[in-house]
Amino acid sequence: KNLRRIWAFSSIFLLSIVMIFSMTLSIHQINSNSIYQYVWSWTITNDFSLEFGYLIDPLTSIMSMLITTVAILVLIYSDNYMSHDQGYLRFFAYMSFFNTSMLGLVISSNLIQIYIFWELVGMCSYLLIGFWFTRPIAANACQKAFVTNRVGDFGLLLGILGIYWITGSFEFRDLFEIFNNLIKNNEIHFFFCILCTFLLFAGAVAKSAQFPLHVWLPDAMEGPTPISALIHAATMVAAGIFLVARLLPLFVVIPYIMNGISFIGIITVLLGATLALAQKDIKRSLAYSTMSQLGYMMLALGIGSYQAALFHLITHAYSKALLFLGSGSVIHSMEAIVGYSPDKSQNMVLMGGLTKHVPITKTAFLIGTLSPCGIPPLACFWSKDEILNDSWLYSPIFAIIAYFTAGLTAFYMFRIYLLTFEGHLNIFFKNYSGKKSSSFYSISLWGKEGLKTININKNFGLLTLLTMNNKERFSFFSKTKNLYKNKMKIDGNLKKMIRSFLTITYFDNKNISSYPHESDNTMLFPLIVLILFTSFIGFIGIPFNQESMDLNILTQWLTPSINLLHSNSKNSVDWYEFVINATFSVSIAYLGILIAFFLYKPIYSSLINFNLINSFNKRGPKRILWDKFLIIIYNWSSNRGYIDAFYTTSFIRGVRSLAEVSYFFDRRIIDG
Repeated sequence: KNLRRIWAFSSIFLLSIVMIFSMTLSIHQINSNSIYQYVWSWTITNDFSLEFGYLIDPLTSIMSMLITTVAILVLIYSDNYMSHDQGYLRFFAYMSFFNTSMLGLVISSNLIQIYIFWELVGMCSYLLIGFWFTRPIAANACQKAFVTNRVGDFGLLLGILGIYWITGSFEFRDLFEIFNNLIKNNEIHFFFCILCTFLLFAGAVAKSAQFPLHVWLPDAMEGPTPISALIHAATMVAAGIFLVARLLPLFVVIPYIMNGISFIGIITVLLGATLALAQKDIKRSLAYSTMSQLGYMMLALGIGSYQAALFHLITHAYSKALLFLGSGSVIHSMEAIVGYSPDKSQNMVLMGGLTKHVPITKTAFLIGTLSPCGIPPLACFWSKDEILNDSWLYSPIFAIIAYFTAGLTAFYMFRIYLLTFEGHLNIFFKNYSGKKSSSFYSISLWGKEGLKTININKNFGLLTLLTMNNKERFSFFSKTKNLYKNKMKIDGNLKKMIRSFLTITYFDNKNISSYPHESDNTMLFPLIVLILFTSFIGFIGIPFNQESMDLNILTQWLTPSINLLHSNSKNSVDWYEFVINATFSVSIAYLGILIAFFLYKPIYSSLINFNLINSFNKRGPKRILWDKFLIIIYNWSSNRGYIDAFYTTSFIRGVRSLAEVSYFFDRRIIDG
């Protein structure tokens, strides 16, 4: 074990050198606003030359800083997380290959380099999603990700060839200038320009899990958790955002494409949030959250808010890396009880009550949860609020959807937190181990057995912690007054109330040999560092440029790009305007958090409010309609919006049927 850790140390050491170099470049650019480019000829013919090189501009320095800092922390974390795995060396080899490919992508100076490293990054994602390839579900997930991304990558390739046909260049500076001049002088067919730029955008749609090519991202969670933190939350899924930001001078001169980018972004924002509402797997819930937040970035780019998009890219990367590594710590602690079974160790409904067992992880996860909720002064508050404000200027309808989704984000993020850390550890109920019991409920969590009750009417109404089955839903607070009236009158004695009302078989303490435990220091150190990033990285983009302060470092950092794209942009606001705008968004976030607390707070504390909740839970026409609405929402989320089923029916089965017909024709008709 110690011998193979040498390879991990070498990977971390080399990446640290790159990080120091990236930080030096970034500081220099903040001070001088300079752009560096160096190219050399690779192939030269009579009328064609292919050049390779590097481009160091604000966008490059931002991405390189982001990649190196998050990657180093993930590698440190992985040393302990993957220590038990026989593929330890293979894991670090894949990770190092990915980091190299991602850095090559962001420093590329032309579209050919972009495409080469784009494919290498996709290959690394394929290898890492299917890292545990002996598990059929992981093997299927990596194939799904590979095929889905091939759709977008094929569009990207066609778009690159089309742009070269129009401009005669792959170099960014040259093709931007030529393309803009051709559009202004009306020297090329406008529809062909729209088609080529749309094909370029298709590559970003697939890589950044935007609708309708988002279906691969939740399944990508079958890889090890550090992979989810680095590749599918912080860096690779942001490559699509990077590509759109890099090519924005092409898109900005075609209003139809900008409208399409913003439209795809707002659909993804809402879709990702609604699909996260009823997920039981902690990593899949965070994956849909990532999808929604990437939609915010794409929306910002589509409405021309370049700085806000990159700002949210930075803040979200650190916040979501913290959440994924925190979830990995939780999964690591649960594996001591349930074994190495993702279906059990990642199921939030089996968790609960982890606060006293993993306090450091709980604190880190709470801070990571509050950030995407938009709670000040954490990182995502500053960037998301800027996007929300800019969306009002673009389209009130888009702004309403964006604000509504901000409330949904707060709701489902705190749902994840409450199910995981608050209450009691649900896995220790007797019925989990398969024992038959006459308890009020059993933890049959996979939708196979549903809820088991004793002579209790199944007319339960409140959306609660253990919503399992599409057909059977329940509330701990239902109309059971007549059933329990003779057993006990509700008074202030909480223990008697629990014993009589729920008839819970408590915890099987006699047979418990282990509890969840806090992770080792090598896993906790990255969490603590990411807490600092999540708490303070947002201050680089505070939009206040008053007489006595100049805090907006991000504006200085992005000045060359901002001048190129938004020459008349206003980069500062006063305190009063900011407070008015922020109050509304924060109020919506707190409303979502309060609703999550009302529905998902711990069972035992909720029993105190039994009479109050029952007053809201009485049956009637309105109540029945509300229950039907909740069933629709639950089915929509648990079935992934029926999009995967549609693809399976229309494309997969269609292609297989066509293949069978072709096979029959070849064998029976042609060959006789």
